[in-house]
Amino acid sequence: MLLTIAHRTTYRYDAPPPYGVMRLRVCPRSLGPQRVLDWQIDIEGAERQVSYRDHMGNEVWLISTTGASDRIDVTARGRVETRETHGVFGPHRSLAPLWLFTRQTRLTAPGDGVARLIQGMADEPGGPPANRGARAGGLPLAHLLMERVAQAVAYDTDDTHPATTAEEALARGTGVCQDHSHIMIAAARQLGIPARYVSGYLRLDDREDQTATHAWAELHLDGLGWVGFDASNRISPDERYVRIASGLDYDDAAPMGGVRYGSADESLDVHLSIGEQ
Repeated sequence: MLLTIAHRTTYRYDAPPPYGVMRLRVCPRSLGPQRVLDWQIDIEGAERQVSYRDHMGNEVWLISTTGASDRIDVTARGRVETRETHGVFGPHRSLAPLWLFTRQTRLTAPGDGVARLIQGMADEPGGPPANRGARAGGLPLAHLLMERVAQAVAYDTDDTHPATTAEEALARGTGVCQDHSHIMIAAARQLGIPARYVSGYLRLDDREDQTATHAWAELHLDGLGWVGFDASNRISPDERYVRIASGLDYDDAAPMGGVRYGSADESLDVHLSIGEQ
């Protein structure tokens, strides 16, 4: 599938901030089931300072602003060719060791909610016996976990935010793709399965225009390597998905984030268009 993507993010301030630094992860790489044919990033109201590949293998741009503008526009656009692999991304190839992805973070720290979610799952066929340490469980177990996450947390765009933890989303019973991903990652790691967060794009079947990027979880399974699970849609990623970045949680893979000086109020507008050629 050949996907055309245009992703525009606009930050507006009621007064120009005197100084700010922003980190961008909006540049996909040719990896696994996707091939980037062309891609460009345009910036208005800020200046690019440096670009690099981080320890997770993500392409990162740093941009800064020095009080000359009350608006920052970042537009990423290009074409990506994808193919169907039924969610299988493949073997682990990263500077970060595989064991790192069994470590919980602030956003994925398990509590009573995760404990209830995975109750009895270690006894399921393909479940990871205690003596297997951080090795992965089987594919059926991962699909069962995805279904449990989807049943536990209904999709609702109005109830959580990027700092919401897995346990908080479970307690509320509502959330969005990042919450589903954090919960699945927390549960998988608690079962001894390496898991990571993936940010990216999803081509919707009923429309091209969207207002947000997407996210899903990947679990490292014996014999398959990394396999994706999108609990929000109850499927493994197919050729409609484009990955941008991955990491231990949202903080490692967020499309944009940064810091600024000053007390100006900020508003954010995102427009995303994904079409098929």
